[in-house]
Amino acid sequence: MSRNPRYDILFDSVPIGPVTAKNRFYQVPHCNGGGYRDPSAVAEMRRVKAEGGWGVVFTEQVEMHHTAEITPFIELHLWDDEDLPMLAKMSEGIHEFDALAGIELAYSGVNGPNLYTREVPMSATALPIRTFTSDPVSAREMTKRDIRDLRRWHRNACLRAKKAGFDLVCLYGAHGFGVIQHFLSTVTNHRTDEYGGSLQNRGRLMKELIEECKDAVGDRCAVTLRLSLDEVTGELGFSNSEARDLIAMHAELPDLWDLAHGSWEDCSGPSRFREEGAQQELVRGIRELTTRPVVGVGRFTSPDLMVKQITSGTLDLIGAARPSIADPFLPKKIEEGRIEDIRECIGCNICITGDTTMSLSRCTQNASFMEEWRKGWHPERFPVRGPSRSVLVVGSGPAGLEAARVLGERGYEVVLAEGKAEIGGRVTLERKLPGLSAWGRVVDYRQYQLSQMANVEIYLESELNAEQVLEFGFEHVAVATGATWRRDGVARYHVIPMKTDPATPVYTPDDLMAGNLPSGKVLVFDDDHYYMGGVCAELLAVQGAQVELVTPAAYVSEWTRNTLEQATIHAHLVRLGVQVTLNRGMMRVDGEAVKLACVYTGSVTEREVDAVVMVCSQESNNALWKDLVFRADDWKESGITSVKVIGDAQSPAPIAWATYAGHRYARELDEPDLGDALPFKREVVVPEKGFRLAGPS
Repeated sequence: MSRNPRYDILFDSVPIGPVTAKNRFYQVPHCNGGGYRDPSAVAEMRRVKAEGGWGVVFTEQVEMHHTAEITPFIELHLWDDEDLPMLAKMSEGIHEFDALAGIELAYSGVNGPNLYTREVPMSATALPIRTFTSDPVSAREMTKRDIRDLRRWHRNACLRAKKAGFDLVCLYGAHGFGVIQHFLSTVTNHRTDEYGGSLQNRGRLMKELIEECKDAVGDRCAVTLRLSLDEVTGELGFSNSEARDLIAMHAELPDLWDLAHGSWEDCSGPSRFREEGAQQELVRGIRELTTRPVVGVGRFTSPDLMVKQITSGTLDLIGAARPSIADPFLPKKIEEGRIEDIRECIGCNICITGDTTMSLSRCTQNASFMEEWRKGWHPERFPVRGPSRSVLVVGSGPAGLEAARVLGERGYEVVLAEGKAEIGGRVTLERKLPGLSAWGRVVDYRQYQLSQMANVEIYLESELNAEQVLEFGFEHVAVATGATWRRDGVARYHVIPMKTDPATPVYTPDDLMAGNLPSGKVLVFDDDHYYMGGVCAELLAVQGAQVELVTPAAYVSEWTRNTLEQATIHAHLVRLGVQVTLNRGMMRVDGEAVKLACVYTGSVTEREVDAVVMVCSQESNNALWKDLVFRADDWKESGITSVKVIGDAQSPAPIAWATYAGHRYARELDEPDLGDALPFKREVVVPEKGFRLAGPS
């Protein structure tokens, strides 16, 4: 197959200062939870993207000097020459496939609490540190000498980046995280000298830093600027009109303008609240202000929309972070005419939680993300099947679908049995909830892939019991029968069932997804703390119910702080008329009243309600697995070698955990048993010897 000619423009080369990108696919900087702790994992992840056809592949933000670091978050360092070998390993991997290697240099300023280095933070103006964790630390105002030092530090960092083999050096002035933005914004720049006041003055540091870097490495490296399009902070702040004025004022200064929304939350908004290409209006027309190439983002997954960005004169390069995670081979699949094989980003922002929880990132769609080095998982290549041949997968939710897909890729004869009339399990139900339609791509991608495999058969309306499974004679059985939302309130606030009165009906998310909706005064009790409580409240409010959402947490949908949507969810519910009650636990359901208790004082209040929706925890549907384990003595006679429970049937969790479980099961089937050994590689520090590898080779 070959690419459709209408996509030819995406494969034009683009000059960027002294270097040239082979195509218009530009993986913008994105974090991954690995940083200095897992540099080999990060390097291999970037190398695989270059293999997948991206013309430009960037690092995450790289802390360029020890006086501005963002512990507890784990990013790459470029503090001195000791950091060069691992960065060079990344650039070499990217160059292996003729892609340009980019490094984003970050000086965090008012965002850098310096909890590790214990240096006193400094920024444009003396202000409390602006971090996710509200650290009780303040930055001091930079003196003229500090600014001279900062210029020298940038120069040194650029020289190191060049030495490490990078082709592009990006100065970070977006998302509120970089010192350049702190000087540009009237929120964080209250100076009265030549670095404050007018836009020209506030842009002075930006100009000096870019000039310093170009003087140092501009002969071989392109120097780019990542700039916020709009801080969206009201009268104070760096607005879209100012961004346009600044670009017009310094049109030819950087070798490329990398444009992003103001805050990280705005720029990486989830699909629940942001459509593909959501930044279109903020970017439109900027291309006319400069002859330098312009790159922008928008969770682009559609090749046709990408083409439109180019042909309309909006962008020169298609920037992507999340789509490049979901499918590192997206450019190659377009080039090879395999559009249907693209694994589209669903915009759930699970990838971002790797950074916000200081753990390794993961992806709902791409279970191999950040496992390319640790486990040797390639997103497009799989080991051939082992000595056994046949596998029965029971349940076609995200775990079962992914297991069947990878098993099929490996060459096993696979039967996928689903008890309902359509595949997809929880995803098929959840995709119909408000804002979650894009999540259906989890099913759509796998359904198409399975339809192309002659060695995979799908049987619907085939609910199986242990006796039937034993009769079939498959060598391996994977039980992926999902989970059910509990009706008894057991979760974190209640670890034993809550007392309820039958006079007040109690619903669960499963009831709502089945179309059984309560009306009147409805109390949604959310002790799950992810998206489901807020989505249920929204669904009922839209249907006309009088909804109150009660949670023991200090935030609505508290865990979504990690997916950058918590504040948006709260505001959205309030606009829909949902009453939000925080820091309250539900004690019991009494007749037509519900008793609530303050989580701090224990003081009790009551609510008269017509119904309660319990969004608490889920219970694994593992009866089939238990029955099969109970009959383990019958396996040999039936030809069964192994029975394994995976996904929510083993342990309920987000969808990304389920796809990972299915992927891991299929990858590891027939592989050697590692016993008590680590199932992944890691890097550890050995005194006097530095880093070494640990784990399987």
